[in-house]
Amino acid sequence: MKTSLAFVLAALAFAGASHIANAQTSDPRVADLVRAGQVRIGTFPPQHTKDPVTGELKGVYVEIWRVFAARMGVKPVLVEFPTPPKMVECLKSGACDVGSLGFDPTRVGDVEGFSPAFIEFDYTYLVPAGSSIRSGGDADRPAARIAVVNTHNSTLALMRIRKQAELVGVDTPDHAFDLLRTGRVDAFASIRPTLLDYSEQLPGSRVLEDRFGANRPAIVVAKGQAARLAYISELFEEMKASGAVQQAITRSGWRGVRVAPAGPNTQK
Repeated sequence: MKTSLAFVLAALAFAGASHIANAQTSDPRVADLVRAGQVRIGTFPPQHTKDPVTGELKGVYVEIWRVFAARMGVKPVLVEFPTPPKMVECLKSGACDVGSLGFDPTRVGDVEGFSPAFIEFDYTYLVPAGSSIRSGGDADRPAARIAVVNTHNSTLALMRIRKQAELVGVDTPDHAFDLLRTGRVDAFASIRPTLLDYSEQLPGSRVLEDRFGANRPAIVVAKGQAARLAYISELFEEMKASGAVQQAITRSGWRGVRVAPAGPNTQK
């Protein structure tokens, strides 16, 4: 009797899961992606890191994209770009189906809109050993030079509040870190998870405790795809509520990342 009951419960659970999956993948808002059997996802550093031997992309975004694609019943195809604008160009051309950007008012005109944020993490600074910089206020002083990555959301946020320090813009996080490592700048401003990783490569360096803002990444699609964005927004809110996003964060090993609150995307 116990065996029969267990079988029935398992069958019911499987039927329920199948019903949910079918309801999601048959949604007309993403029917074209389901027919193709894949979703092409634009990504750029530091959204991912790359294994130098295998070339495999890793990180919290990668883990979350895998969950997202699995919920739709399709294969995730990650398409790499060096910068956010290049990823947006891919969306506009139709060569990418979705991407992710930190919400910023200057980006509103480039995409259809922004989904609710799915994760969040702080903007802060990495400083070298022996630095007298203890806070963001210390970094923003005359003659101070801060390495930033052009067009990244952390840079856009810092540009709005910076008063005295010189911002030294480069194209990649690795280049910005090289400026700090070689003593050509006083600090490197970026997202906390990335700076924590770089700090392990520079003995004695410190990631500051305070922050100058927070990144709340959202899903974006090309203009004219409001229905697709609505579908994705609903799906990601479910992923957050079910614990799937937290599980992806844990699997990725990224530090300084948390699940974003439910609801519309806002900046603080």
